[in-house]
Amino acid sequence: MVFRSEYADVPVLSLPIHDVVLGRAAEFGETPALVDGSGGDGALSLSYAQLDALHRQVAAGLAGAGVGKGDVVALHSPNSVLFPVAFYAATRAGAAVTTVHPLATAEEFAKQLRDSAARWIVTVSPLLATAREAARLAGGIAEIFVCDRAPEGNEAGNEAGSGPGVRSLQEFLGTAEPVPDVAVDPATDLAALPYSSGTTGVPKGVMLTHASIATNLAQLEPLVPMGPGTRILAILPFFHAYGLTALMNAPLRLGATVVVQPRFEFDGFLAAIERHRITALYVAPPIVLALAKHPAVADHDLSSLEYIVCSAAPLDAALAEACSARLGLPPIRQAYGMTELSPATHLVPLAAVAPPPGTVGKLLPSTEMRIVSLDDPTKDAPPGAEGEIAIRGPQVMKGYLGRPEATAEMIGADGWLRTGDIGRVDEDGWLYVVDRVKELIKYKGYQVPPAELEALLLTHEGIADAAVIGVDGTDGTEIPKAFVVRQPHAAELSAEEVAAFVAARAAPYKKVRQVEFIDTVPRAVSGKILRRELRAR
Repeated sequence: MVFRSEYADVPVLSLPIHDVVLGRAAEFGETPALVDGSGGDGALSLSYAQLDALHRQVAAGLAGAGVGKGDVVALHSPNSVLFPVAFYAATRAGAAVTTVHPLATAEEFAKQLRDSAARWIVTVSPLLATAREAARLAGGIAEIFVCDRAPEGNEAGNEAGSGPGVRSLQEFLGTAEPVPDVAVDPATDLAALPYSSGTTGVPKGVMLTHASIATNLAQLEPLVPMGPGTRILAILPFFHAYGLTALMNAPLRLGATVVVQPRFEFDGFLAAIERHRITALYVAPPIVLALAKHPAVADHDLSSLEYIVCSAAPLDAALAEACSARLGLPPIRQAYGMTELSPATHLVPLAAVAPPPGTVGKLLPSTEMRIVSLDDPTKDAPPGAEGEIAIRGPQVMKGYLGRPEATAEMIGADGWLRTGDIGRVDEDGWLYVVDRVKELIKYKGYQVPPAELEALLLTHEGIADAAVIGVDGTDGTEIPKAFVVRQPHAAELSAEEVAAFVAARAAPYKKVRQVEFIDTVPRAVSGKILRRELRAR
């Protein structure tokens, strides 16, 4: 069956993303839009009026440098107050923005430059050496811009005089170039080109149009309203689709204040909540785990918090409850989506009084869903049964850049996008995500969801973090293997104790049959466990 949202449809927003987000900047005027959360009283802050004026000046400078419609600009930066300036300036100049992980190696960066055909790079001074080397390896880069301050050294290029020139975006603040007025087709022109996380394969460029991103913002608004007075801490990276939407585009569209932190450090995170009186957090499960268990939480005043939204990876219901109880907050709101969906399809509404534990929410407006049978992909699963989640709506990506076969494999001719996630829907329309199709462990004909075992392991007082994968057993089947991070006080915790703990609380076929202790669980920035790295150990 086809599930449809209980919310009224929203119209497709056929406007450029910079106009959708900053269209009310004059109305919000001197309201703080962006605040540097890493500094003290003298930290950089931009009002809405300043943000609007600044991005227009930078757009004029970029256009004068040759950036135009159809081009791709690589934005290579940690979170900063100037990240949104560079992003909206590039889209106003007519370019698509491919966001780059700030910790990418020069080789990884060069692969993305080549694949996306980017010709300009915007970076920050500490990452300039990596950007220059990536440009050298990729070739075809016209110019590198540094957005935090004037670059040091030879502005004409590398010290040897080779490679693209380097300029500061600050040079554009007094430009005489006109603000570009580029004709954009929101339905087909790309605004963003993020790369999929690569947790299960080679990263691919996800083509998100102006309309798909903008309409997704309108879809989210009825479920999570915000406005002037809302203060959000941007700790998840803007370069990731989750951060780009939840921490940048959505709040800046509605007049909220975004307090920006360039990197996650737990004590600094807690201090920023206290100092800036943060009202809302958008996080991934590892941060929920820390908020629930870390002793430092007791040393900070977090009473300004009104709600927490968690997404990007499965969150155990018991852990969510422990976190909200410790902080004295309403139940943590989960959300669901993926980069290929611009990125959101489900959210637990802020207005929900007692949402059922473990749910990732209800369908956003203008969104349809099917639960496809795992045994017969041509059929839907019976009501209430588990199956693969398929989504159709205006937020579905245009496709994977230069990969028509991969696009066709994921999006059918009828527009349904197969997510690869396993879920079920209860009688009230709440969605529960069980696991990834490709991550299910097949043990003697049984299907074992790793996320279920991970949630169980985290209830052990001696376990700080855990991940589970399937490994080859002696009889040709897969067996569950747990990678466990001990709590500091549980240095003597043994593999036998871990296995016995699971065996006493799970069905026999779900037993953990191998245990390995590790220092940290490898995760993507989004919080997703990088199981491919565990398999490579």
